[in-house]
Amino acid sequence: MVENCFTVSVFCICAAVLAVLLKRYCMEQSLLVALAACIGILGGFLYFLKPMISDIREIFASAGISENYISLIFKATAVCFITEISCEICRDSGENSIASAAEIWGRGAITFMSMPVLKMLVEKINEII
Repeated sequence: MVENCFTVSVFCICAAVLAVLLKRYCMEQSLLVALAACIGILGGFLYFLKPMISDIREIFASAGISENYISLIFKATAVCFITEISCEICRDSGENSIASAAEIWGRGAITFMSMPVLKMLVEKINEII
């Protein structure tokens, strides 16, 4: 795994240098390089995450947690990653206000998605009491 981290770091540095060089000549192409690098890294991350997902599902299933809650956790994690990447791309483009709006949207989406988990938690506490 350490070798993979090194490879991703080198890839990120090369993409960043290319984006900075392109920024002098064409801002749009620089943004596309950054976006392509993000998509490539995210794809690689998902490739390594796939085996872990089955392990996580087994752990939660052995704890007696419903499959609906497990998928909710994965969806919330995806919202976090997507929001973070889009916010950073907006900031790199100089659009801080759009990045702030995207952060608010992501936080609201996570809050909305967490309501079933909160309800389950309250039910469990009531059962204990």
